[in-house]
Amino acid sequence: MELKEAILGRRSIRKFKDAKVDKELIIKILDAAKWAPSAGNLQPWEVIIVENDHTKKLIAEAALGQYWLTKAPIVLIVCANLDRTGWYYGERGRTLYAIQDTAAFIQNILLLVHDHGLGACWVGAFDEEIVREILEIPRNCRPVAIIPIGIPDEKPSPPSRRPLEMFVHHEKFKEGFKLESIKRGYSEHGV
Repeated sequence: MELKEAILGRRSIRKFKDAKVDKELIIKILDAAKWAPSAGNLQPWEVIIVENDHTKKLIAEAALGQYWLTKAPIVLIVCANLDRTGWYYGERGRTLYAIQDTAAFIQNILLLVHDHGLGACWVGAFDEEIVREILEIPRNCRPVAIIPIGIPDEKPSPPSRRPLEMFVHHEKFKEGFKLESIKRGYSEHGV
């Protein structure tokens, strides 16, 4: 699968077939996902692989009752190790870089899962403290995402996206800025 095809074709999957997923494939996905960029190459991500049905149920409860995720054969909990980035970059490393880096890692996971014909969903709505308690996550690690993974049992339509002119600005942030002026400027410079 080409990269652009993976980016445009990936969907949030919330319905899974009742079938196992090879854990070795998940390990291969994580091994490739680890090539995400990170501040100072500190790689602050931590991953907990959950397969136990009871634990998945507790996680679903902590995820504001999103019980659909219990149907996924594998659920990843991705955490940001705040100390790993914070020791070098201080507070900004703890509060921003560790989260950004972990988000890049998560995006790699989602694209790789899709590339392998599996489905996943980035779940961010959950009670961090309850998830921390269930999985015995230390205080220096912040749970960032719950990612249920399985064989898709749905094919969602593409969601709408804002047009570029609604969020692309040139030189300075300007409300109502039109992309056409960027295009005009590039063509004047032979781009």
